[in-house]
Amino acid sequence: MKIQESAENYLETIYILRKKMGSVRSIDVVNHLGFSKPSVSNAMKQFRENGYVTVDEGGFITLTDLGLEVAEKIYKRHEVLSKVLISLGVSEAVAKEDACKIEHYLSDETFEAIEKHIEKYSK
Repeated sequence: MKIQESAENYLETIYILRKKMGSVRSIDVVNHLGFSKPSVSNAMKQFRENGYVTVDEGGFITLTDLGLEVAEKIYKRHEVLSKVLISLGVSEAVAKEDACKIEHYLSDETFEAIEKHIEKYSK
C-alpha cells in the first residue's frame, strides 16, 4: 500500500528517534520535525487507526510491523541515496536534504538498480 510522503516522514522520524533515544513520545516528534503538537497528535491518531503505530498509557509510540516496514524502507532509501550523492561530490548536508526529497518518489525498480550499482562499484 502506498502512503503519503508526510506519513513516510513521520514513520521514518519515529524509527530514527527510537534508534537514537530508545523510546519516543509525540513531543519528541514535534521537536524533531518542528511541527505543531496538534498536527503530530492528529497524525498519531491516524497512524493508530490505520495500524502503523501503537501508543501505550504513558504516551510512548511503538511502530507496528506495518509501520516498521514502511519506516525501514524509507530509512534505507535515505541512507543509500545520501551515500550516492556524497560519492558524486555533493556535500553531506545537501546530500541528506536531497535524499529526503528523492526517497519518496523513486520506484522500487529504480531504487533497486541504484542500490545494485552502488554495491557493485563500492567494493
